[in-house]
Amino acid sequence: MTLLEATGMTGGYGEMDILDSVHMSVDKGEIVSIIGPNGAGKSTAMKAIFGIVHLRQGRVIFDGDDITNAATQTQVQRGMAYVPQERNIFPNLSVHENLEMGAFSRNDDITASLDHVYELFPPLREKMRQPAGELSGGQRQMVAIGRALMVTPKLLMLDEPTAGLSPKFMAEIFDRIIAVNSTGIGILMVEQNARQALEISHRGYVLATGRNRFTDAGANLLANEEVTKSFLGG
Repeated sequence: MTLLEATGMTGGYGEMDILDSVHMSVDKGEIVSIIGPNGAGKSTAMKAIFGIVHLRQGRVIFDGDDITNAATQTQVQRGMAYVPQERNIFPNLSVHENLEMGAFSRNDDITASLDHVYELFPPLREKMRQPAGELSGGQRQMVAIGRALMVTPKLLMLDEPTAGLSPKFMAEIFDRIIAVNSTGIGILMVEQNARQALEISHRGYVLATGRNRFTDAGANLLANEEVTKSFLGG
């Protein structure tokens, strides 16, 4: 069943259109990756879906509702969570306090959600009282994802979740993304480590110059010679 359906997305920053009739979708329980070269419009597409970037044309349907250009707070209330690439934690707050901040819009008991995050990310339980800014890059990313999960989203959007991480931590973050997805949450992620992202993705979108170039199952994109040569480094 379709969770997210974005069609004809055209828009960008100011008078400049970065996206040109971009389309993408995410089914419930699916991992979908957006890959492509720098400047292709990957992050812009995700921000447009979340309401950060204004769309001049196109529609975004989420869980049956038209949310085109809706306020980000509205997106969160409807079950969408977004983790930006940078400035995605409060470094001076403890790990536990960061997670509590993720539940700022909730009025119910968050204990079960906290326990769920600690189960998904065991290293965070060990460091729950430590300032998040003192953690390794991979652990800080776990905090950022865990905080987003505190709103109990239907769709989790991740912008470059493994950027700047060592291969060890990159593999660990991808493993945790799989674990989050196994709970039934849909995942839409922008990722520069394209080959590794496609390996864990049900489907992928390849963008270039703000347009869709390829759309297929992750495994099929990995086997596509043109995709491999042009976007995966040969």
